[in-house]
This record gives sequence, C-alpha cells and structure tokens, in this order.
Amino acid sequence: MSVELTMPRLSDSMEEGTVAKWLVDVGASFEKGQPLVEIDTDKATMEYEAEKAGTLLEILVPEGETAPIGAPIARVAGQGEAVADAGPAVRPPRPAAAPAPAPVQPAAPPPPAATGRVNASPVARRLAEQLGVDLARVAGTGPGGSITRADVETAAGGAPGPGRAGPAAGAPESLTRVQRAVAKHMAEAAVVPTFAAEIEVDMTACTELRRSLDPAPSYNDLVVKACALALRDHPRVNSHYTEEGFVAGPAINVGIAVAAEDALLVPVIHDADRKSLAEIAQEARELAEKARAGRLAPADLDGGTFTVSNLGMHGVLRFEAILNTPQAAILAVGAVTPRPAVGSDGGLVVRSLLSATMVSDHRILYGADSARFLARVKELLEAPAPLAR
Repeated sequence: MSVELTMPRLSDSMEEGTVAKWLVDVGASFEKGQPLVEIDTDKATMEYEAEKAGTLLEILVPEGETAPIGAPIARVAGQGEAVADAGPAVRPPRPAAAPAPAPVQPAAPPPPAATGRVNASPVARRLAEQLGVDLARVAGTGPGGSITRADVETAAGGAPGPGRAGPAAGAPESLTRVQRAVAKHMAEAAVVPTFAAEIEVDMTACTELRRSLDPAPSYNDLVVKACALALRDHPRVNSHYTEEGFVAGPAINVGIAVAAEDALLVPVIHDADRKSLAEIAQEARELAEKARAGRLAPADLDGGTFTVSNLGMHGVLRFEAILNTPQAAILAVGAVTPRPAVGSDGGLVVRSLLSATMVSDHRILYGADSARFLARVKELLEAPAPLAR
C-alpha cells in the first residue's frame, strides 16, 4: 500500500517549495532520517528527511518544479510493504543538458571514488550537473571542506555558471527562490517607518577578555551576548508591532546575518540570554558554517526576535541595516579599530573602538527607547564581566 509524500512546511513563512534535487531514486529503499529531497524554500535550500523507513515508488514533482505546501510530491511505501503498485520505474527526466565531452583517462589509475554523499552546497550540485563536473574529483574550499559554486566553476576550467556571464553578455542574472524571497522581504521592510541611532563603544576591556578565554569568542559573539542581556531589561525592543498592539517575543532569540552563497540568511540563536558566551560562540560558528554550506534546518531560521548584522570583518566602520521585519530593531556592527579618544584625564589616547547603529521600527520604539537599549549594550561591552558568565 502506498501513501503520498506531500510538500513539507520547512519555514514559518513558506507557502510553496521547489524540488531542487531528489536524493533517492525511484524503487530505492531509504531509512528513517535519511535525506529524501532538497527543497528550495523562501529562506534556503533545505533537505527533507524521511520520517520513517520505506521505498520511493513514484516521483510526482520532478526537479525544478514547484508545488504548494501539502501538495503530493511523491508516492512511498512503508518498510516491508508490497511495492507492486509502483509508478514509473525511472525518475521523470529533467530538461536535457548538453553532454559533457568524455574525459581523457589518465595513464595512472584514478583515485578511489569517495564513499557516501559528496559534501557540496545545493547550488554547487546543480551547477556541477549542468557543466558536467564530477563532484567526487573536486576539492572543496568551503566550511568543513564543502564544495562551493566557485569550486565547481574552477574545476570546469573557469567556465561561469548560469547567471554568471559578464556584463558583455547583456542577460540579466537569474534569481534563486531565496534571492527572490530576500528581495521581497526587503521591499516589505522598506515601507516600515524607521529611524537610526548610533553609539561608539570602547572595546578595550572586551579585547582583554577575549585574550583571557580559550577558545576566544569573536567580537560579534560578545555583541550578541550583550544584546541578549539588554533585551531582558528592555522587552519592548524584543517585541513586534501589529495593528492590534505590541506583541512580546516568546523568548530572546537573536538572529545573526550571514552572507551565504548567493543569499543573505539569518540563522537564529534561540534563548541567547540563557546561554553562556562559549555556547553562543560555538552555536554562531556552527550556524554560519551550515548557512554557507546550504545545510540549515527550518528550526535554525525561525523565531528570531532581534538581529545583529556585522560587516566589521570586511573593514566597514559603520552602516545602517534594513529592518528584519517583523522585528522591532536590528543592530548594525562595524569593525573594532584603534582610534583616538579622550582619556579620563582629558588627554588624547588610542582605544579600540566600535561603532554600532540600531535601526528601529518607529511604530513601536521611540528615540528614548532605542537610546536606553543602546546605553545598556554599551555598558555591558565596556565592563564585560557579566558577559563571561
């Protein structure tokens, strides 16, 4: 007896999904927890794992096609059940790509084929298939050795992938589902009335704290922890606006903006105020690696109540970020750099300074609200002992 596998809801805002790649062939068995299909959602490309063991009988939505949430995308049979009612024994074909020329076999024996699934981002997988690149022979330069789009293009002899043609080609760069969702989200945020407030923070004490810890947290980890503690004291900043009134966040969940491959993602550190600095540092690194490798789970992206966006690693001193609606505020963090400052004796000294700009939804936060929150963040970063607990 077969049952229908339906398009899963992989994010809180998802309405439909596009099948990026089937990971199991028709007629093949799979185990509970085994990835079955990669789905392009409005937030990222995510793997959907089998909820129980079974056999894939028929694919109803082939790669590249879109279906709404709850629509059948495949038929499966449970483990040990008869599969006589299976549909076509082959996967529905994708549009044919030009066949790659047969590689010249080297005189020496080729390296042994890698076992297991190649660690590559979904974008890299699709590009490799289009360019005829064998991912098993590509050295990954991404997080954890994952293969990125740039690695595939290099392996293909520098051939640009779809949408990567130079300006002379004159063709617009096609957008992925995630890029379209980000663009739509930014356009929606642009209509919210916002204002910006900036502070300058002396990070000298934080620099000394980092030297005393092993492993050393990043400056951004310290900022996230400071914001999480400040949100406890200023719960309205952890709220969002609705026509019916202000809605308090159910927890203090701080999102960290990550520039992933061809997308901007905001994975979330949940209950950040209840986690130690070491836990925040480890989780932030893991989330960033998963985001760049295209391996974020739905829970990693949902539930954010406040966002920190940091461009300091790129040498940017200060900037204003676009509000991550429906959140009430976002903090844009610049680089920590040695700059002249006035010392306690009135003399000129060199201190490690950081500029941070908070963009707030003026419907829920007023100038004094943002100023008080920023003052608390500044206080925590300039006397960071509470952050190390």
